[in-house]
Amino acid sequence: MKDNLEEIFPLVDEDGTVVGKATRGECHNGSRLLHAVVHLHVFNANGDVYLQKRPEWKDIQPGKWDTAVGGHVDYGETPEKALRREVSEELGITDFAPQFVGKYVFDSKRERELVYVNRTVYNGEIRPSEAELDGGRFWAMQEIRDAIGKGVLTPNFESEFQRFFLAHTVSRE
Repeated sequence: MKDNLEEIFPLVDEDGTVVGKATRGECHNGSRLLHAVVHLHVFNANGDVYLQKRPEWKDIQPGKWDTAVGGHVDYGETPEKALRREVSEELGITDFAPQFVGKYVFDSKRERELVYVNRTVYNGEIRPSEAELDGGRFWAMQEIRDAIGKGVLTPNFESEFQRFFLAHTVSRE
């Protein structure tokens, strides 16, 4: 499988206002055109965090562990609708209550994304998409702390998780 490089994404400013459109290929070719994405961090009742494993065929960060759900906002779609679509596609979940946590610009050598960060507590069945993911599982907070900086997790996940979640938790050591 391969990403559709012709998929159309909205180009946005740092406030999220749509200012144009471009293909996935144009957004991911080093142009660093700012485009919108949605993330959902899924916690269970124990405070563990579900991470997805990115397939080897992905054009960005193949084979690494990442945010439970991450996906692009399609042109003409709101971040809220994109989040519901992506969660259903990637994890098979439709009955969840997302909480908006914040947004920020993720900037790398290859791309720039306006990331809409959300969280939820979910204890139901998770059915990771076999077409889009190489599976997933819940990680304890300490396991995530231990993996940071070791090349196991995506850099985007590491920086985002530290910014929004690890700063607010107390180590149980």
